[in-house]
Amino acid sequence: MSRTLSRQDPGTFKTLPLFVEASADGLAYRSLGRPLNFNEMLERRRVIEVSDSQRFAVELANLGVSVRLTLSWQGREYWILVRQRRLDRGDVVLKLISGYVPAHELHLPLLTAIQEVAEECLLETPEGWLSGRFGETWLPSPYQGALRYRETLHFQLSPLSGAARPVQSANLTLLERPRAYVHVPTASLQLVYDLRLELPKEARQLSLFHVDERLEDGKLVARLDRSRPDLYLIPLNQGRPTAELLTLKKGVLKAASTRGLWLAESFAPQDGWLVRDERIRWKDWLSQQSLSAAPAKPAAKPRAPTAPAKLDAAQQG
Repeated sequence: MSRTLSRQDPGTFKTLPLFVEASADGLAYRSLGRPLNFNEMLERRRVIEVSDSQRFAVELANLGVSVRLTLSWQGREYWILVRQRRLDRGDVVLKLISGYVPAHELHLPLLTAIQEVAEECLLETPEGWLSGRFGETWLPSPYQGALRYRETLHFQLSPLSGAARPVQSANLTLLERPRAYVHVPTASLQLVYDLRLELPKEARQLSLFHVDERLEDGKLVARLDRSRPDLYLIPLNQGRPTAELLTLKKGVLKAASTRGLWLAESFAPQDGWLVRDERIRWKDWLSQQSLSAAPAKPAAKPRAPTAPAKLDAAQQG
């Protein structure tokens, strides 16, 4: 039995189309035109043509963010993925935590990213749900009215190593150096942040749940379904993903089936700044991981984060 956590009016969401310029050295984006509501944005998410994957100037429908979230738990590390039925693409995939960047956060996409972690990735203990912090900044507790959050324990988010090539919003270089790609089938720019989630030692019998919003009777409704946690873990070995897929309930890891499994486009091959595929088969992705594997290195250490509330003042051109 699912439980309704929130209802929101989708009409309050506004984003902005983008003008993106890319070169071999970096990528820059700026807003273009008037704000768009959710339906207007979706209408613009259509296939585009880009001939040169390293150097181009193009108009795009929207900016999105994703988080490659590494969970540190009981001496091991795991990537966190969520299951999503994508109505606009007619498929079901495992994907990174992700969301659309609203107009007022276009220059602060890291803020959107950590808010998506708070909204989509729910961590439950027998004593209640965990809220989180990024550096000295508290993440929102989006379902405070429906769930009981613990007051004395919280998880900690911190940035891992960033991408090599810089991304600029107008004339500001984005902090934490997200990986960027233009998704050709949806005419969108996606920023992928590499973050680490550390749990307090007192957090025991942990369960993980994914909550996503769906449009129902004109409202965006967030539901929690305990029978379908929809949140999965890929164990890492010395920082590299393995061929396992797991769930975590009440502190117990359980193997999940990968039969017929697809991953979202953020796992597909990237050519320069472009990703041309909608999705990739799990087995094909694993094959690519083994082919491209370099000598294993220790997992990256977390760095001190920059507080999102201070990003606009701290960014440097």
